[in-house]
Amino acid sequence: MNGSAGCGTAGIDYNRARIGGYPLRKLILIVVIVASLGCAGTTSSTLPQGETSNQRLTRVLEEYFEESLKLNPVQATSIGDNRYNDRFAITISDEYRAENRSVTERYRSLVSGIQPEGLTDQNRLSREIFIRNLDNTLEGYKYPGHLVPLNQFFSTPSSFAQLGSGTGIHPFKTVKDYDDFLARMSGFEKWVDTAISRMREGVAAGVVQPRVLMEKTLPQLEAHVVTDVKTSIFHKPVQSFPASFTDAEKQRLTSAYELAIRDRVVPAYSRLHRFVRDEYLPKTRSTVGLSAQPNGRSWYSYLVKGTTTTELTPDQIHETGLREVARIHSEMEKVKKEVGFEGDLQAFFKYLETDSRFYFTDREELLEGYRGIKRKVDALTPRLFDMIPKQDYEVRAVEPFRERSAAGGSYTAATPDGSRPGIFYANTYDMKSRPKYAMEALSLHEGAPGHHFQISIQQALEELPRFRRFGGYTAYIEGWGLYAESLGKELGVYTDPYQYYGKLDAELWRAIRLVLDTGIHHKGWTREQAIDYALLNSSNGETRTISEVERFIAIPSQALAYKIGQLKLTELRARAEKALGPKFNVKAFHREILEDGALPLDVLELKIDRWIAGQK
Repeated sequence: MNGSAGCGTAGIDYNRARIGGYPLRKLILIVVIVASLGCAGTTSSTLPQGETSNQRLTRVLEEYFEESLKLNPVQATSIGDNRYNDRFAITISDEYRAENRSVTERYRSLVSGIQPEGLTDQNRLSREIFIRNLDNTLEGYKYPGHLVPLNQFFSTPSSFAQLGSGTGIHPFKTVKDYDDFLARMSGFEKWVDTAISRMREGVAAGVVQPRVLMEKTLPQLEAHVVTDVKTSIFHKPVQSFPASFTDAEKQRLTSAYELAIRDRVVPAYSRLHRFVRDEYLPKTRSTVGLSAQPNGRSWYSYLVKGTTTTELTPDQIHETGLREVARIHSEMEKVKKEVGFEGDLQAFFKYLETDSRFYFTDREELLEGYRGIKRKVDALTPRLFDMIPKQDYEVRAVEPFRERSAAGGSYTAATPDGSRPGIFYANTYDMKSRPKYAMEALSLHEGAPGHHFQISIQQALEELPRFRRFGGYTAYIEGWGLYAESLGKELGVYTDPYQYYGKLDAELWRAIRLVLDTGIHHKGWTREQAIDYALLNSSNGETRTISEVERFIAIPSQALAYKIGQLKLTELRARAEKALGPKFNVKAFHREILEDGALPLDVLELKIDRWIAGQK
């Protein structure tokens, strides 16, 4: 339901990328996801003579990706390509969408015209994935995601603030870097005015956001409407210039930034805030599910298929979620018995929620706790992996302007050359909703051997075309993160039964997500029904529960990826262990999962089946 629908969705998650939060991933970013699949520029329709089919495919795919970076400059920044750092694309504009659609069709024609016969196995796979992605993208143009470009969980105003904070993916190392961001501010202004126009179109078409999401978005926008420019997050880069800058350069840039913040950035956020508060909010809807939008049930089914890369229906996923919730509850009963707690599971949940021993009171203590876990796990990963990324990652707190609505943790990818480390963002807001027992599992998911491992390894696969190195599939990526949580005991963590409970609790929440996401967007559940179900079946406090439920409302289907992906990975490992017996090697299995980058789950299953057959 975000503004990306119809351009670059293709089974790909903006948010993983996690570049800032959502995909641009978990952009951002989400997360670093190829938000541009199906969003390329121009290329020659005349193919040179004398090329082999393998050479031709390689050239066309690389031309596509090169053009995509021009049209998606923030994506280029996210992978360390700084050629377009002065640009900011208006991806929701008519002009941009029309160009993307035209080029998507053209590139699909070019690649489908290269016959698979004669291609290497890897190139045949690339061709299949590329066509599949672009078909999915073209189908997405049926749905008006560009008319709802704003929500509290993932939106351009929040990701742009991260971009310009001095600690995000835009570099602030040279004078040119600083000047580039000044130019990007102009692009953001245009985005804001386009978004206002789009939301007015949405009101006229009956395609609007739920009121509750916009109520949560307003404080995020208002946080950037400052009277003193020195308090703006966009002022931070000029508060910490590189030592190499001259006094004259510092003075010029400081004046330029303060002028831009006062006259361009703050007014843009102010316009958007006033519009949402005064004009848009009264037109929002009381319903929360996508099925309440025009053609919403079809829209949701499309998103489910793209997110999960399966043929599972929303009803099937809902039932899977209910079964998994029951199974994990039974595992929690065993932990409850192990620690000697007297009472039922609901009483155990209440005990874990309220006992002060399970919570830090100081934010920095929480961050240091995660850093300690990182050091411990870094030393243990060679037990299960022989592919270790060269990039490192660091732990940071979620920024104050977005911490109220952000997830408990997210990951922003490192650059391929390691010049910018990966970032595990830990949310330190409302310490009573950040239990100590959840920390090991969350660290395994976001850091090593979870997202940091998988994304960094994928980006290092230089033999792959770049659309695969820097692209991905939500079910694979988030499924891997959840699978990584399950490796704790094998790695040598979860030695405390409460930390193992934390792993179960995290897995339980992913199972609950299957129930809630399909319940909200397919079965017509209200926000209150979803909150009540979550509170009844988990140990999460009210703050986290509300934030998570509203996240599911904001980004339909994304929450399905975790458990669906993990169930498939667990199934494939069990299949390999059974078929290979004593010949099964866990390091070899993990290498096989990771060495081709993120794949659709059905493609991954065929790959692992071939690998198993070759090991016998």
